[in-house]
Amino acid sequence: MKAIHDPHGALVSGLSAIRAQYQVPDSFPPQVLAAAELAAARPLADHADRTDIPFVTLDPDSSTDLDQAFWIETSGADIVLHYAIADVAWFVNDGDPVDVEAWARGETIYLPDGKAALHPPILAENVASLLPNGPRPAVIFTVRLRPDGDAVLQGAERAIIRSRAKLAYDSVTDADLPPAFAAFAQRANAAEAARGAARVDPPEQEVEALGDGRYALAFRPQLLSEQRNAALSLSANLAIAAALQAAGTGLFRVMAGPSAKAIARLRSTAAGLGLDWPQGVDLKVLERTLDQTKPHHAAFMLAVRRAGNGAGYAPWIPGVTPWHEAIAATYVHATAPLRRLADRYVIRATLAVANGKAVPDAVEDAFRRLPAVMAKADARAAQIERAVIDLAETVMLQGHEGQHFAACVTDADGDSARVHLVDLPVVVRAKIPGATPGQRVNLRLDTVDTTARRLSFAAIG
Repeated sequence: MKAIHDPHGALVSGLSAIRAQYQVPDSFPPQVLAAAELAAARPLADHADRTDIPFVTLDPDSSTDLDQAFWIETSGADIVLHYAIADVAWFVNDGDPVDVEAWARGETIYLPDGKAALHPPILAENVASLLPNGPRPAVIFTVRLRPDGDAVLQGAERAIIRSRAKLAYDSVTDADLPPAFAAFAQRANAAEAARGAARVDPPEQEVEALGDGRYALAFRPQLLSEQRNAALSLSANLAIAAALQAAGTGLFRVMAGPSAKAIARLRSTAAGLGLDWPQGVDLKVLERTLDQTKPHHAAFMLAVRRAGNGAGYAPWIPGVTPWHEAIAATYVHATAPLRRLADRYVIRATLAVANGKAVPDAVEDAFRRLPAVMAKADARAAQIERAVIDLAETVMLQGHEGQHFAACVTDADGDSARVHLVDLPVVVRAKIPGATPGQRVNLRLDTVDTTARRLSFAAIG
């Protein structure tokens, strides 16, 4: 964690400029807010009473848009996950103002000084959020995890739930969680390894608000509680994907693996970072040995993330098995409807399929239109995230022009190389003739432009 000293307010003004450049909305149109107010007052019906189940949530401490609550129990040799997901579709009708605005946004955009939510706050942070201050409507997926880690969707129903606690990643203890929480994650992770999956989760480069207008830039490895919590979502999404694929419907998350050329570059990077990658060993096998907390491993994980083909969305097509290479399975997104538009429709399809009903025509139509909408939203969110990081890096290094920095090349394209500074949470591009992945270099910081969010480094020595 590196505190950012910003006496001239460059970060604050820079964030404002990013919002303007990418047209990040700072509020909702009046008609959308009015429709959300009406929807929030909608009486609940067609929901079973499941308030006796001791659900809890687990998220970053500051989160208020809570998509998921869970309870876990054992059933013979199986572990059963009761996974409650915010019932956004109960409040949002096809074609109403809230729905139209959500289609225009695609997903929630997060910035250090606030977010541009997919839905108005009265829904996303109040009546639709699974907060522990009252009963909430949800869709409960019952997922049975077999001893071999195979996840099977056992049922889906609309229900009223009451969360017992809002738990936070950085303070939760085992005593706060269902007794089978750790065992569920261990079983799911073992199944991942058995099917040859390798989700690359490098430490995130992020800007964190510290309060009082102060920020910090850091590489933040995932906490154990986050990793275990992710196993719940992964298993539910796998089970739902299998059910939808079998029913001949759905919207799937798809991703191809890195090309042969990219693998060759990664081998050079691994060698330069001192990682042992024997010939004949698959990249996925190596990935499962990496440790986020080790700097050389983290640098390689970042290189792997950039070398891969980005994930996208695809509707069900007869005769085609949708595939996510990193997960090594057919996969969907169905567990974050407050933050992703597509999830709402996958949930609606799953409710229909699990209860022997036809998937609504509006949902099938949405599956055909969503890939383009979500691709645009994902690309915009990634551009904004990168702009924020670029801004933070320039503010952090302002005043250090002429200083020398040790760096490692993570990938190169001609004379342009991406480098990871050894002693700072900074990843930048630099002109390094003949650079090769894994090469150690010394750089001089020549210029810092906080307005353009650009750093200029030159190789020395």
